[in-house]
Amino acid sequence: MSGLNWKPFVYGGLASIVAEFGTFPVDLTKTRLQVQGQSIDVRFKEIKYRGMFHALFRIYKEEGVLGLYSGIAPALLRQASYGTIKIGIYQSLKRLFVDRLEDETLLINMICGVVSGVISSTIANPTDVLKIRMQAQGSLFQGSMIGSFIDIYRQEGTKGLWRMWKHEGFFALYKGFWPNWLRLGPWNIIFFITYEQLKRLQI
Repeated sequence: MSGLNWKPFVYGGLASIVAEFGTFPVDLTKTRLQVQGQSIDVRFKEIKYRGMFHALFRIYKEEGVLGLYSGIAPALLRQASYGTIKIGIYQSLKRLFVDRLEDETLLINMICGVVSGVISSTIANPTDVLKIRMQAQGSLFQGSMIGSFIDIYRQEGTKGLWRMWKHEGFFALYKGFWPNWLRLGPWNIIFFITYEQLKRLQI
């Protein structure tokens, strides 16, 4: 087998970043609609949005264009890691099993899809947690984990950051990992199988 091909990693990451940036406002409205109306956290008790389009217009009116991209930084970081690793590992794993496209089987595609999905989800989950927190709070920095990191660092330096890590704990970065993985596991299998079958079409 030849050396590691870096192109799938780079192309997969770039494509994921572009797609995330283009669809992020819709993802933002999904998060806002999901967290509103709850009784546990009084900050989200009010029903502010009647639907996706109403949420888009209201967020734009109240928070401006930047409000539609609250949490975009960790979202892009997530795609830069998740998309890059998922596509790159998938293509690299396939090359371990077969050298030619014609030799690929459905089982190989499924195995490579699951493995690449698990690895990429594990690495990217902390940025997903951060993204959702920032989307729900509707702020680019203030009140978010990034804002807390910045404030604590300015006031207390690196020792303060360690204390914050200790306060929330390492596994706080992996909240929702299992339901997220259970969603992305089948998603990756279907995605890569469909992708491979479409590649074979003589169009």
